Amino acid sequence: MSELFIEHPHDDRYSKRFLNLAEERLGTVMLETTDDFFAEKENLIKPGRGIFIPNKFTEYGKWMDGWESRRKRVPGHDWCTLRLGAPGTIRALDIDTNHFTGNYPPFASVEACELSGDPDESTVWTEILPKSTLQGSTQNFFEIQDSRRWTHLKLHIYPDGGVARLRVYGEPSVDWSAIGPEEVFDLAASRLGGKALACNDQHFGHMDNLVAPGRGVNMGDGWETRRRREPGNDWAVLRLACAGNVRKVEVDTAHFKGNYPDRCSLEALNLPAGIEPEDWFSPEVAWKTLLPEVKLEADHQHFFEKELAKVGPVTHIRLSIYPDGGVSRLRILGTKTR
Repeated sequence: MSELFIEHPHDDRYSKRFLNLAEERLGTVMLETTDDFFAEKENLIKPGRGIFIPNKFTEYGKWMDGWESRRKRVPGHDWCTLRLGAPGTIRALDIDTNHFTGNYPPFASVEACELSGDPDESTVWTEILPKSTLQGSTQNFFEIQDSRRWTHLKLHIYPDGGVARLRVYGEPSVDWSAIGPEEVFDLAASRLGGKALACNDQHFGHMDNLVAPGRGVNMGDGWETRRRREPGNDWAVLRLACAGNVRKVEVDTAHFKGNYPDRCSLEALNLPAGIEPEDWFSPEVAWKTLLPEVKLEADHQHFFEKELAKVGPVTHIRLSIYPDGGVSRLRILGTKTR
């Protein structure tokens, strides 16, 4: 199975709560760099933590899965800029130097700006992370206190070296007033702030893939559980980007052929803003059946509309699959209520 979009963070302290605003499939674009001689800057926003292939070389030297500049022989330092796919408030950064040992930069800093276009020589940047120490071959986490909205970042490394990945954890900024009260959209879309919060298993594919943009590109680009060898079923819980009335649901099993779930069901919950229950199966959590148990097919887009129960405004969705398997995407189409 391809691992193109499988992401198993070594440390998920921020990925559980926040969206990676710099995720490539959200539309993040690398813009400029002083130097990416050994490894191109575009690797910074690729999925996963990066891999290492001992005997792989290019005409420029050792192949590395990250951004790597030359050894600097003149004054100064290297940097690169990017446009966030999901502009918003940044809560934490992960400057991951995975597999960079004798060639990682000892220090890094990050600046940000908010622009309608892309930065140029006249752009005024704001420092959100001062020059900070990095460790080699590890995830370097930094919490960000500035709560302003940002569209672009500038990563500085001192003086040179390699960084495997840059994760920008935060909350997307959405102009909800631009969405009319009768406009139907995907309430669970990650680009708007929808988030997979919990699941009982994600052995082969991360639950965050359920709310990612577009259709899955392969079997690794979905939520997939291990083969269940005990009674019961698997489940995942999503927090919607905003409270809404559900009009239609799409359950997409794209690329899952010998391992799609036999059946699925959906439950819905309405909670006050900012509150998450600690126990998703507590009797005090009033889940309502949104979609009763239905059969699924392999590698197929399933649409449900008439089958949906009228449950009123909802904030969370629980997807149950029977007994196990893989689902590529879950779309919760509806209108906003708050």
